[in-house]
Amino acid sequence: MSAYDANLDYVPTWCPGCGNFGIINSLKKAFAVLELDLEQTVLVNGIGCSSKIGQYINCYRIETLHGRTLPVATGVKLANHGLTVIAEGGDGDGMGLGMGHFVHTARRNLDISYFIHNNQVYGLTKGQTSPTSEPGMFTKFTPPPLGNVERPVNIVDMAISLGASFVARAYTGNMNQLTDMMAQAIRHRGFAVVDILQPCVSFNAVNTYAWYQQRVRTIGGDHDPSDRERAKALAGIWGDEIPVGVFWREERPTFADSLPQLKGGPLTAQPLAGADISSLMEELA
Repeated sequence: MSAYDANLDYVPTWCPGCGNFGIINSLKKAFAVLELDLEQTVLVNGIGCSSKIGQYINCYRIETLHGRTLPVATGVKLANHGLTVIAEGGDGDGMGLGMGHFVHTARRNLDISYFIHNNQVYGLTKGQTSPTSEPGMFTKFTPPPLGNVERPVNIVDMAISLGASFVARAYTGNMNQLTDMMAQAIRHRGFAVVDILQPCVSFNAVNTYAWYQQRVRTIGGDHDPSDRERAKALAGIWGDEIPVGVFWREERPTFADSLPQLKGGPLTAQPLAGADISSLMEELA
């Protein structure tokens, strides 16, 4: 069984040219590179165009409520910490309603990979500006002369500050690099965040493929991902040049390491000591 064995009746409903096509192909390639056991892999999705990806990949997956991707992924990981758990959603899903969960998942350093499809708009609801939208962006919801009046969230900078132990950025137009960033994130032990720059061909006329091609630059080989100060400095660069690659990586204990309840193995494999299950089942019958 491979990630490509998904139900062929599920035809992606994304717009032609959508960056999600590059993301799903890169994710499947990362699964293949890592030779993941798909019966031990769980993909947790939010709500939005990005989160339909779970319908097209053949592993265990959960489609959650809007903004609730990370708490559900946390529950899955703590119930069975032997699973490979990947959380996935859009910039609106994760940086809007899901922002509080992002903060706490990062500081706890849960062993979860989080792939954020960052197209700088709410695509599924037809193009409202999102928490990562550029100032001055014009949409039908933020028309001239002002456009978007809010400052954007810098996902990379915030992830480093909050305590994520692996932070990267990639561009959906470079699938080989995106595959590599995803594979590194999944392999990393700790909370791994990948900010994926993704054009929305229907509702974002600013951050297009051409716009990114002129600006995206791979971080140089002389960068030390363990240098927090340098990682933060690189994260602050956005404009004529946009760095992509691994910004930050550190090895530190995960949240599960601090829980004595997990020393005896995954919770799902532990006996319910002292619990009278038979009487409970009769009561609930």
